[in-house]
Amino acid sequence: MGLWYPSLSPIPLVGYSDSDFAGCKLDRKSTSGTCHLLGSSLISWNSKKQACVALSTVEVEYIAIGSCCAQILRIKQQLEDFGLKIIKVPLLCDNTSAINLTNNHI
Repeated sequence: MGLWYPSLSPIPLVGYSDSDFAGCKLDRKSTSGTCHLLGSSLISWNSKKQACVALSTVEVEYIAIGSCCAQILRIKQQLEDFGLKIIKVPLLCDNTSAINLTNNHI
């Protein structure tokens, strides 16, 4: 068992983020989910109930994006320790308003 990476092709790192809004019926907290692929191999995933109650789907998705981004930074650092330098890492999210919020530099 192991992860297979072709030696001649570049190895892209991609992060995916998603969440549900107020999914828990008891405390109305949301659940975030993230996964990270290196090439075509899944190397990291996480599913966790958020610590706070969010007021909108944008806030829920933004919290999930932040968690996914933190994991991407950890993975990038570890890959640099192995001699692999990755410049750009796409982080994919399905909420347009959360994407617009992350692209706003103000």
